[in-house]
Amino acid sequence: MNTLSDEQVNAALAAAADPSLSSRDKIDLFIEIAMGLQRKPRSVDDLHHAIALYDRALELASHETDSLLTGRIQARKGTALNAIPHDGAEHVEQARQLFIQALANTRNGGAPEEIAEIELNLGLALHALAASGRVRMADAIGAYLRALRTFTRERHPTEFAILHNNLATAYLSLPATDPSGHMREALAVQSFEEALKVVTIIDQPNEYAMLQNNLGNALQYASSSHSVENNLRALGAYDEALRVRTASTTPLEYANTVSNKANALRNLPDEPAQPELGNRRNLETAMQYLDAAAQIFRRFGDTGKTRVAEETLAEIRHDMLAQPASAPSPATHNDPTHSGTAAPQAGGSAEEGRHGTTRHTEQ
Repeated sequence: MNTLSDEQVNAALAAAADPSLSSRDKIDLFIEIAMGLQRKPRSVDDLHHAIALYDRALELASHETDSLLTGRIQARKGTALNAIPHDGAEHVEQARQLFIQALANTRNGGAPEEIAEIELNLGLALHALAASGRVRMADAIGAYLRALRTFTRERHPTEFAILHNNLATAYLSLPATDPSGHMREALAVQSFEEALKVVTIIDQPNEYAMLQNNLGNALQYASSSHSVENNLRALGAYDEALRVRTASTTPLEYANTVSNKANALRNLPDEPAQPELGNRRNLETAMQYLDAAAQIFRRFGDTGKTRVAEETLAEIRHDMLAQPASAPSPATHNDPTHSGTAAPQAGGSAEEGRHGTTRHTEQ
């Protein structure tokens, strides 16, 4: 049985066979239907149909003398390839090549914004390839930085935020042996903070929560002599994320954030000014979060995260054997019942996320 996208493609091909249509009209028709399929794909087949239509448009454009038109089609085809789930590197590598060609074809005559968007998407392709060791992560960072020359905070706040989120995750992915490795954590924190200058909890709550979660991770794992201060700041970032992420509305995201928060609590003394008193109270709170984490991950069938949460719980129980009994104390922001969030229902770790044509990553 033909799907709706099959029918759309067949209709486009039939219309393109009309001899009264000019070559440019046929190109526009192919692009319009391909973009519609790509914008709201019902399945990966819609993306493959879009790519086939872009190929037909490129074939017709090859007989034109308009390199700018060719570059724009190449860029759109690249974003469709980038959107296909990455079972391997084949589609991402094709996307990378298309973005490079698109940049060459749009340099003369293309608007600064469309060139910057191609750089952004090239950065995403390089980012994915760098994760598998096929290119350098520094190449992705370079593409993101070039895009930021145009996508400024004042004129393009959404793209500015996406780029800084991607930059931060790229910095954190640099190998420890990288010459700039000693600065990567600080640069990541700075980039997350830049993104949060334009992303608000009111206008973009999900993006706000993602950025706060990732900022907390960057602070928590930064190499610094100020680990207590960084962990306290990380707790504040996780609490901001948990203003949006709840166990009832976004259970997996909530689970990831409270798990990250539990890790921070595990490494904090109960009284920062008196670290010799230990951290039994924080360990008890971390256990509550991680126990709830395991429940949610188990419910959603994530065996890997369930195992990690359970193993961490076992380690904390062992650590607590060496801790003195906790004394009653005033509630602090480390107490899950006084943190501005729901009592712990789950735990987790870092997530990944992509988003639209100009996708972003989440640590």
